[in-house]
Parts: sequence; structure tokens; C-alpha cells
Amino acid sequence: MRFGILSGALWGLDTVILAIAVVMVPFVTSSETSLVSALLHDTVSALILFVYMVARGRLHDTVRALKTRSGQAVVGAAILGGPVGMTGYLTAINHIGPGLTAIISTFYPAVGTLLAYIFLKERMYTHQLMALMVALGAVIAVGWSTQSAVEGSPIIGVIGALACVIGWGSEAAILAWGMRDDAVDNETALHIRQTTSATVYLLIVAPLAGVLPFTISAVPHLGTAVIALAALAGTASYLFYYQAIHVIGASRGMALNISYSAWAIIFALLLQGTVPTLLQSICCVIILVSTVLAATPRWRDLISRSENVQQM
Repeated sequence: MRFGILSGALWGLDTVILAIAVVMVPFVTSSETSLVSALLHDTVSALILFVYMVARGRLHDTVRALKTRSGQAVVGAAILGGPVGMTGYLTAINHIGPGLTAIISTFYPAVGTLLAYIFLKERMYTHQLMALMVALGAVIAVGWSTQSAVEGSPIIGVIGALACVIGWGSEAAILAWGMRDDAVDNETALHIRQTTSATVYLLIVAPLAGVLPFTISAVPHLGTAVIALAALAGTASYLFYYQAIHVIGASRGMALNISYSAWAIIFALLLQGTVPTLLQSICCVIILVSTVLAATPRWRDLISRSENVQQM
């Protein structure tokens, strides 16, 4: 469970650092910021993982994994989670705003849980599903409280958000299947995922969207260095997220990962001085508690662990 909690905390940190980066030069004045920041984020993450795998002498493991069906499935998951899911997410933000986007995209664990149940025979008990619904409700409340007026196409925005839900939910289920193969562990899976995502962004998405010139011009700026810092936190988050999916399954891993909404509120307070409202503070606690309960098949185990800690 700790892997899932750490994945949520680090993704919340990643989110806040990215928010700081996009209001810096040159991103603050550009309409291409959302897509370019995602491209830079995943590209830097892929480079970090390349260095990491080389340093550990595991680059050959990635090459070997790519030759297996499981490794190739991870490539498909990467496209669904990265260019499809993230591009849909950013498109939705541009057209319907971050609040409504957060509300819709929050349901990716529901899609992933359903797919995991159908194809992977993963099971979540009724009390776990109820806890997940409570967590989703709290995330929706946070998203609703942060709505802002955005001029765009509601239809395109909703389609983008749905692409995000389907992409991220499908990614988790496919990854859980792929990592059942001993040749594909969480590190090789993530290396394949980020490398695939960055490659598709650079060779397909960016040229089609016409953002390569701005991307290149943005590289020497401090804002890009801050995005690189966010990518470092995001890479660590993904490593823990993939490990959680491998150890406890896609459904429970996703349930813990959505706690990033609460962690983002905490890190925004610590790093930006953004004081949350009373509603956001209450929802923050609800999200953290509910995600842990959703990932715990037997709630009595939490009581037993608590008692053991007190005895120590």
C-alpha cells in the first residue's frame, strides 16, 4: 500500500511544481503551454529513466522486454495513457477549465476497476467500492470549488476529458496484465512507457500541433528547468504507481493514486502559500482516508497495524 500512497503524494508534488513552471517565462504568455509542458515533462522523464537504467546496468532488460507480448502491450498502454490520455486532459482544460476537467477525469479509476474486473478477474469488496465512491465524490467537490470561466468548445472539452478517462483507466489495466510477465517489471515497464510517450509526442503530436518551434525555444529558460524538476517527481511517482499496480493490482493501485488531489492541496500550501478553503481542507482529509480504505480489503487489518505500532 505504501507504494500507492507515495505515488499519489509525488504526483501531487509534480502537479504543484508544474503549476509553478507554467506561470514562468516563456510559458506564461503562450497558448501552447499545456501541450509543450506535457511534451517536455515526458521527454525529461524518459531521459531520467534512460540514465537510471544505464546506471543500474538494466538497459538490456528493456530491450528484451520489448520483444515480448507483454512489453508490446506496455507500448500500447503508453500511447493510451500518454498521448491519448494526457492530450485529452490538456484539451479539456483548455476548453472547459481545470475544475470540470478534474471532475470528469476523476472517474478513470472506475473505468480501470471495471476493466480489471472483466479481464483480470480483480475483485474489490463492496465496502472498498463505497470508499472509492466517497473519495471520488470528495475529488469532485474540490474540482467544483476551483472552477473558473474558460472560453472554448464544451463538446471538444468533454470529448477530451472522456479520452483522458478511457486512456488512463485502460493504461492501468493493460499494465497490470503486462507486468504479470517476469520479463516486465515496474522499472522496465515505466522505461518503455515514458520512452514511447515521449517519442509519440516528439514525432507525431508536436509536429501535427505545430508546437516544435516553441518547444525548442523554451528549452534554455528557467521555466523548463522547473518542468524538469517536476518530471523528476513524476518519474518517482510513476515508479511507485507501477510497483503498486504490480503488487496490489490495478484497482487498488488507482484508488491510492487519486489521493494526488489531496496531496496537491498540501504541497500548494507548503510551496506556494495557497491556503485551502474549509471545504478543500475537509475534502483533503476525506480523500486521504477514503483512498486508503478503498485499497484495503479488510479494514480490520488497519486497526491491527495501528495497535502493533502503538505497542512498539
